[in-house]
Amino acid sequence: MPGYWPHTEDEIQAMLADLGLGSLEELFAMVPPTLRLAGLAPLPPGRPEPDVLAGLRRLARRNRAVGEDLVCFAGAGAYDREIPPVTSALGSRPEFVTSYTPYQPEVSQGVLQLLFEFQTLLVRLTGMEVANASLYDGAASLVEAVHLAVGATGRHAVWVSQGVHPSWRQVLATMAAGPGYELVTVPLVEGRSRLDLPEGAPPPAAIVVAQPNHLGCVEDLGALRAACDETGALAVVTLDPVAAGVLRAPGELGADLVVGEGQPLGVPLSFGGPYLGLFAARARDARRLPGRLVGETVDQEGRRAYVTTLRTREQDIRRERATSNVCTNQTLLALVAAIQLAWLGPTGLAAVATRSAQGAHYCRDQLREVAGLRPLVEAPFLYEFAVHLPVPAELAIERLADEGFLGGVALDPELAPDGHGLLVAVTERRTREEIDRFAAALAKVVR
Repeated sequence: MPGYWPHTEDEIQAMLADLGLGSLEELFAMVPPTLRLAGLAPLPPGRPEPDVLAGLRRLARRNRAVGEDLVCFAGAGAYDREIPPVTSALGSRPEFVTSYTPYQPEVSQGVLQLLFEFQTLLVRLTGMEVANASLYDGAASLVEAVHLAVGATGRHAVWVSQGVHPSWRQVLATMAAGPGYELVTVPLVEGRSRLDLPEGAPPPAAIVVAQPNHLGCVEDLGALRAACDETGALAVVTLDPVAAGVLRAPGELGADLVVGEGQPLGVPLSFGGPYLGLFAARARDARRLPGRLVGETVDQEGRRAYVTTLRTREQDIRRERATSNVCTNQTLLALVAAIQLAWLGPTGLAAVATRSAQGAHYCRDQLREVAGLRPLVEAPFLYEFAVHLPVPAELAIERLADEGFLGGVALDPELAPDGHGLLVAVTERRTREEIDRFAAALAKVVR
């Protein structure tokens, strides 16, 4: 038998006899033939390490990196933001990089303290009362928020705005299929969520709105709160954390749960991950929080100490009482976000958001001058906006890459049915000269 096989022939036959089967073919009969492998090709002969490294370098050179080969005007949840040297230097220290998720608090005091500080900063950022130690990414945080809302209300319908990131909504739909949650789409009208759904819509466990939304528009969270008061739902806001530098915190406007993607807080683009899920709630829902909650206490000698105060995962409590199966958190990236927030402070975060917004409004003004191009909506926006192109967005993005730009993100057909919608993001890293060159390049590629 070629290759490594962990079982002897006698063991295989004993297993089949115990199952009442005559062959391995019978064992795997339930697997459709189209999903079976006909056979595995043998591994190629080993190669010297220098040859392997040279081959990997050749492959790496085929990537076009943001900041080196391409000026980035793409966003849609992942942003080319400035990462100060202090964030990179402290976040890459070996005592942090090599630390493991804290299961035994008595041997993880340093890690637990940094997570406590991260939670504290997140509470202040969102205007909420309690935050967990992070989740895998923004989409995972949204899924866990819906789980919490369903458990808190006993309802199974969830209203989700079209302004929530399409990929996040797809993840939510995949999750909802198992427990049978009913997802109701809240439409965007002129770039903002219309929350007055018609008669007959099921009473929701939660109403989910993005701030800013996927088109970059600023939502009216007061209207969200009013809709939730009318329906008895929990108000869930998916927040871009940088926006909190200039917008009122969702907690101040009545949000019950605030989730988001922490990548803009010092985490590089990294070709899509790993990223950082943010999750904040009201104190009344602390025992329903997914993952872990780190708290501060004192030890037997009266010294300050940190502990994992709550862990709702099924491995730690009775399975039937578990509210989540999340087993860990993004400790290192939570540390990076905490460093970034502490370094910027409220004034620095506001400056980042303001500079980004000023650049974005200047950029849209420049793009208005491009023949055949118009804003998709006119609602107020911060640092991201959507435009309608005279050519397909995917084609424009491909041509812009040849001009040295990662020129935006093609909008989902749901938001731009003809495929001509382009989402453009401007961060604090973009200069006036880059914006002018981008506008000139876009004018060239859409002719």
